[in-house]
Amino acid sequence: MVRSWLSQSHSGTREIAGLAVLYGLYEVIRGAGTENVQAAMRHTDDIVALEQSLGVYFERGIQQAFEGIPYAPALLGLLYVTLHFAGTAIALTWIHRKHPDRFPIVRTTFVIATALALVGYVFFPAAPPRLAELGFSDTVTHSTGLDLSSDLLGALYNPFAAVPSLHFGYALIIGVALATIAERRWVRVLGGLYPAAMLLIIVATGNHFFVDAALGGLAVLVGWLAARMLLRTPAPRRHAPRVATSAGRA
Repeated sequence: MVRSWLSQSHSGTREIAGLAVLYGLYEVIRGAGTENVQAAMRHTDDIVALEQSLGVYFERGIQQAFEGIPYAPALLGLLYVTLHFAGTAIALTWIHRKHPDRFPIVRTTFVIATALALVGYVFFPAAPPRLAELGFSDTVTHSTGLDLSSDLLGALYNPFAAVPSLHFGYALIIGVALATIAERRWVRVLGGLYPAAMLLIIVATGNHFFVDAALGGLAVLVGWLAARMLLRTPAPRRHAPRVATSAGRA
């Protein structure tokens, strides 16, 4: 029954309600995780060591470069806050309305990737760059006035649930969907650029490392493969054979 439900695109109300319940459950589980600060810091040190060994530890340099551009930190902070929710919601709504046949695979990939991310948050707590005492700035807090480490927001989410990055993971799902199903070229191009833009945003604001994004992409890939195996392939429509009429034979 679950497989049958997931394989179909339902009414907007039912889809929104289902995703809202799942996202609410996701936030509860994510926020209920024990904040083991020492473990989170150790894991972040491991991430930095891995990136240094691979020669890709450039995040602080990227952030410093954008700090020198007027208004860039404020813009990046605003985009970080709005795109993850508003951008994702708008794109999902568009896919649901314009391409309902493709919506089940997109939605199910979201659900599975999010579930995989929760496993990562529970078993591998990690501090984001801005909290890792590595010299990173908290761009969002400083530029938008929204304190991501405040008591209010801290009660809604776990600040050490940084690996994998669903900011990048969700952007990857939306970007690939737009690039492959949109009819207008500019929309396809926008979709192709969106994941790269989100990667820049999460790195330049001090919220994620490259490894976080890579693991977010891996969660999406596994989620997509699992969704393909789980969903039923819609049966092709069969056209009724034409019946010759007397008028047609005349």
